Parts: sequence; C-alpha cells; structure tokens
Amino acid sequence: MPGGFSVEELIARGSMDESPELRLLFHRLNNQLGIILAHAELLESKAQDDAHRARAAQVVASALEAMGTVKEIRNIALPAPTPE
Repeated sequence: MPGGFSVEELIARGSMDESPELRLLFHRLNNQLGIILAHAELLESKAQDDAHRARAAQVVASALEAMGTVKEIRNIALPAPTPE
C-alpha cells in the first residue's frame, strides 16, 4: 500500500500506545472483515439448499472469529489508557 507502513516498520517504531498508523490499520481490517461478514450473511440468508447455507454459515463464523482476534491483538498492542 503506497504511503503505508509494514508491520515490521510499525513494530520497529517502538511503543504502539499512541500509534495512529496502527489504529488506522486495525480500523481498516475491521471494515474489511465487516464487508466479508455482511456478504456471507446475505449469502446465508439467500442460500437455496443446506450445503450452500452451511458453507455461508462457516464463513460468517470465521469472520466473527477473525474480528474477535483483531480485537484481542488491538488490546495487546494498544492497551487502554489508565486513569491518572
């Protein structure tokens, strides 16, 4: 991606507590997963047989799991600020 940072570059920058670039990457990844989830749910609702419905349901479950994984990684990389 032009103008962006690689994962290695972000890690090399040190503390990620205040990294707007990393926050942007998490935001973009969540948006992309949300699009996948929406399309999978649409396919699931319009599937005309059990086999296609099951495949779409598997994509829905995987997208939700991936979104949860992103949240876990974000919480590790960007911990919430502690009140002073």
